[in-house]
Amino acid sequence: MFYKNYEIIKQTFAVTFAMLFLLIYDMKKKVTTLKMLAQNLELSISTVSRALNDHPDISSATKEKVKRLALTMNYTPNIFAKGFRNHKSNIIGVIVPNVTHYFTSTIIRGILEEASLLGYRVIISESNNDVIKQKDMFNTMLQFGVDGILASLTKMTKEIDHILPIINTVPLILFDKVSNKIPCTQITINDEEAAFKAIEHLINIGKKRIAIIKEREFSYTSEKRYAGYLRALKAHQIEVDEKIIISVDDISLIQGKRMTNILLSLKKKPDAIFAITDTAAIGVIKTLKKLNIKIPEDIAVVGFSNSINSTIIEPKLTTINQPGNLIGKTAIKYLIKEIESDAVDEIPVNKTVEIKTELIVRDSTFNIA
Repeated sequence: MFYKNYEIIKQTFAVTFAMLFLLIYDMKKKVTTLKMLAQNLELSISTVSRALNDHPDISSATKEKVKRLALTMNYTPNIFAKGFRNHKSNIIGVIVPNVTHYFTSTIIRGILEEASLLGYRVIISESNNDVIKQKDMFNTMLQFGVDGILASLTKMTKEIDHILPIINTVPLILFDKVSNKIPCTQITINDEEAAFKAIEHLINIGKKRIAIIKEREFSYTSEKRYAGYLRALKAHQIEVDEKIIISVDDISLIQGKRMTNILLSLKKKPDAIFAITDTAAIGVIKTLKKLNIKIPEDIAVVGFSNSINSTIIEPKLTTINQPGNLIGKTAIKYLIKEIESDAVDEIPVNKTVEIKTELIVRDSTFNIA
């Protein structure tokens, strides 16, 4: 599934670069233009344009003559120029932190599928979790003349001054990694509630000392999941122990391994570990297995996202299922609705659309007692 999604993303990048190439090529006057067709036929540019678009005021004979020459000269309409003239390009800009991330790839697939059905092209760009690059990507999208932008913010996004002007230019919808400081529609899951369910599940199978591996405080998503963790402990009257709350800059497999070793070095070890990503949780499982620690009898493990690797690792990982494909489809549906709305001057308002998640219980938390 991941490789299929990745291939679709690569194909979209290829289309994007092809579109840019054609635009640059046209600017250098090395492709057939409307002006060249008009000069060859001794017609006005407007007549040629209307003939190519089957305008009723143009005779059938003229239409046939224009289209025949356009075919002979390999004329291709410049969709960017057309967009500027019509104030609509039917192109959606998408900005994500990392296109190769499994969960992100499922979202992009949903966006591409729905965009195709609704008659829109998609340009995808990657910020690499770099705020400066993200700012450049927003500006680039506007330069391309996109009708609207879908964006998942970098985890380092604190200042929003470069984003606020966007919502006064084109419709903007945030998804996955969002910000409550930006007054626009936001498509997300209830991260806090999902984490609450995960921790409550661990408590229900008898775990009392539950560690968490999360990102540092600048991550909006991580803090929401951490809030769910704290709420579940409080609801079940379990004391919070700062020693088993681990924060890292990079919530990766390697960090999952490293942080597990730190937790195991404690005099009072945890009996469960909740990692806010599947990747880190798999690192936890690998370390526990290497040290011959029984999962879940000694230490249970829960991840987040239901990635393809969660079913490959042994024992299979209990995790929160994030429906990325549905998030992508929902995001672009809302964006196109805003693009095609007549209420162009309507002041943007905060609106959050929550997509439901599901706890998938597997062997890493199965209570065999």
